[in-house]
Amino acid sequence: MKRLGIIGAMAVEIAALKENMQNVSARTVAGMEFYTGTLENLDVVVVQCGVGKVNAAMCAQILCDCFGVTHLVNTGIAGSLCAELDIGDLVVSREAIYHDFDLRFWGRPIGQVPGMDVTAFPGDATMIEYAYAAAESVNPGHNRIGTVASGDQFICSKAQKDKIISDTNAVCAEMEGAAIAHTAYRNGIPFVILRAISDKADDSAEMDYPTFEAIAAQRCAQVTMALADRLNRG
Repeated sequence: MKRLGIIGAMAVEIAALKENMQNVSARTVAGMEFYTGTLENLDVVVVQCGVGKVNAAMCAQILCDCFGVTHLVNTGIAGSLCAELDIGDLVVSREAIYHDFDLRFWGRPIGQVPGMDVTAFPGDATMIEYAYAAAESVNPGHNRIGTVASGDQFICSKAQKDKIISDTNAVCAEMEGAAIAHTAYRNGIPFVILRAISDKADDSAEMDYPTFEAIAAQRCAQVTMALADRLNRG
């Protein structure tokens, strides 16, 4: 039986999902509220992990160990690193990479964790296909598959943005996706990262982010529900 774990970092990123769930029960683990129920007739567990990579990885591992999820999706918002991605557009992860994991002193590329056989964590092909189709059903013509870059920083300057683009060739930047991807990859769980663009990750970000945060989060929630429906029927 399929069970989809849905992780959002902030309350606004999971609010609409919780509202649309049926047969809901809640359980607290490590200070996080895990909501079990159904969404689009699919068995799901929805949780707010909190901001940052440690919270995200811990949450993903709990979903694997305590809730028996068979698939993972991380839903939320991000800053655009790509001129073609405007506020409200959607990104589906081809792969996820840490932009702030830097062992170049020892000859390793940006993002590569010692002991891992990849530098960026590849998403599951079927999950990517379903997620992109779901995004197109919600926001046709404004979606892109690409690399998601994660780090414990809010990106709000052109210098930060340019460095991440140069280091990773990512199309958006956020703070949790790669940690969830890392955890899913180690556990052999199919995953995908969904991000709606809330700002341009440059000097305008501090103004745009609070203005568009809720709009972007709502759009990403709509895509997550459409993804749950496709996964249920797939």
